Amino acid sequence: MFPYLLRGLAITQPNQVWAMDLTYLPMRHGFLYLVVVLDWATRRVLAWRLSNTMTTDVCLDALESAIRACGCPGILNTDQGRQVPSTAFVSLVQQHGIQLSMDGKGAWRDNLFVERLWKSVKYEEVYLQAYDSVSEAQHGLAQYFTFYNSGRPHSALDGRTPDMVYFDVQPRQRAA
Repeated sequence: MFPYLLRGLAITQPNQVWAMDLTYLPMRHGFLYLVVVLDWATRRVLAWRLSNTMTTDVCLDALESAIRACGCPGILNTDQGRQVPSTAFVSLVQQHGIQLSMDGKGAWRDNLFVERLWKSVKYEEVYLQAYDSVSEAQHGLAQYFTFYNSGRPHSALDGRTPDMVYFDVQPRQRAA
């Protein structure tokens, strides 16, 4: 396993630290797995993937997509799930010169921002929709993550959206 590198670290810049996690999403009949790569400082969802199986491949695909779109973080923080410490996953992370940080066993607070994202995704989208198909879930989540990144202000970001903070866009002044 890898040590938890974030304790006491001031995380203030985009791409300084990314978090990655996997959760299950209930559907009307069955469930899917959702993998997300999240920028820690800005809460921006950088990449996400759906799968009907919990394999390393979906994690690799999400991480590669985030790297292609955003470059590399200094640190990638994950939990200790079985997909992450795989040889293929660790190799990909190290190939890009990224430091790998892992949460303590059972320490959900170590990846708090992803846990908060899971609550938002499930209560604001998934539980309300009860998807009937994978394509319906794909479409609904694509819309939700667009809204989450560009339209949903966060109190922790001084009322700005993750996109505004990630791309350093200042909010417009309100007319008096």
